[in-house]
Amino acid sequence: MSVFALFALTVLPLIFTPGPDMLFILSQVMGKDAKAGMMATIGICSGYLVHSIFVAIGIAAIIVSFPVLFEAIRWLGIAYLLYLACSLLKSVFSKNSMKIEKKSAANPVKKGFFTALLNPKGMLIYFAILPQFIDKSGNTVSQGLILSFIFIGMIFIVYCALSILFSRITRNTQIDERKQKWVDGTSGGLLALAASWLIIN
Repeated sequence: MSVFALFALTVLPLIFTPGPDMLFILSQVMGKDAKAGMMATIGICSGYLVHSIFVAIGIAAIIVSFPVLFEAIRWLGIAYLLYLACSLLKSVFSKNSMKIEKKSAANPVKKGFFTALLNPKGMLIYFAILPQFIDKSGNTVSQGLILSFIFIGMIFIVYCALSILFSRITRNTQIDERKQKWVDGTSGGLLALAASWLIIN
């Protein structure tokens, strides 16, 4: 299986994991409509595009100049994946449910841009997970950009689909608890598998 396909499978459960990006988009959908959620998605993808440029250039420099630091980043990514996996699996047995505020932003594109730009989860994906799929013997800049565009493209597809889906099936502030636990449990298991694969490779 290609490295790009493995990267896509690794970040897919991360994209589905509830965080600032997803909660903001769903709040726009519930506060207004699916179009607002899609506009917010465009803003979020734009924010991650900024991360892409800096990471593609920065990671290339780190690989060439600081191999020890690069290895530390690799293990940070594995630890982060394991932490998320444990958190998601723990949430399956939690009685807490996720609540989303119905609030439409005046400029969802701009708000989405800064939401992604300042999102800690997004930063960790770029700085701790993405570098692990870069071949140090090849062109690191081009590889970093390709992986970044794969991530951004997946975010766009998933969040636009969620915007349409949630605009049609719900107007409630609370997502169905049983379905959310299934999503959390599946995502947690997939992240644990991804972390295990990265440890042995």
